[in-house]
Amino acid sequence: MSVVDKFEASLKKLPVVAIIRGVRVDEVVEVAHAIYEGGVSIIEVPLNTPNAFECIRRLADAMQDKCSVGCGTLVKVGDVARLVDVGAELAVTPSTQPEVIEACIEQGLLPMPGWMTPSEAFSAVHAGARYLKLFPASTAGVGHIKALKAVLPEGTELFAVGGVKLDEIALWKAAGARGFGFGSEIFAPGISAEEVLKRTRKVTSIVSDVYAS
Repeated sequence: MSVVDKFEASLKKLPVVAIIRGVRVDEVVEVAHAIYEGGVSIIEVPLNTPNAFECIRRLADAMQDKCSVGCGTLVKVGDVARLVDVGAELAVTPSTQPEVIEACIEQGLLPMPGWMTPSEAFSAVHAGARYLKLFPASTAGVGHIKALKAVLPEGTELFAVGGVKLDEIALWKAAGARGFGFGSEIFAPGISAEEVLKRTRKVTSIVSDVYAS
């Protein structure tokens, strides 16, 4: 199964990416199991997390048969090959650097670049990205996705990340959001795996109710 097909299968289960920024190496597998048990099967470790590459390696070794595994905060072309080596499949970026997007595609990673303006969104699409992350979504607002969906090429999928409120999920869906990225709503440094499971189940319950309707 290709990384795209696997990602799409995970999205169909629940269109949520769990962002575990600040996770420790010694807890990443336990946290990932809690997230998966809670109903989310796409997990990213931002690269500004200490020991991020080792976290991704352990996450991929333990969960790659169950989850789409990726990184966040990718900004350097030179990190792409290393990400492939540790088992990453998804690469989320905070910007729309064409050279980073192109390197991901060339080396078998699925890129999800971050954008805010229409120019950034089109730059990412022209570089080959299909999945785009609106960030911070709370600043842009629901109408931003609705407006861009009307002009971006068919098949471009938009995700809302950063400050999305759980009670506004239906509004984002109606505007055209394919999915979401959630960080502290699911994980925060220092909380237990039991708390991660509890938080994940809350997110899953709300999102699944909206997207099943």
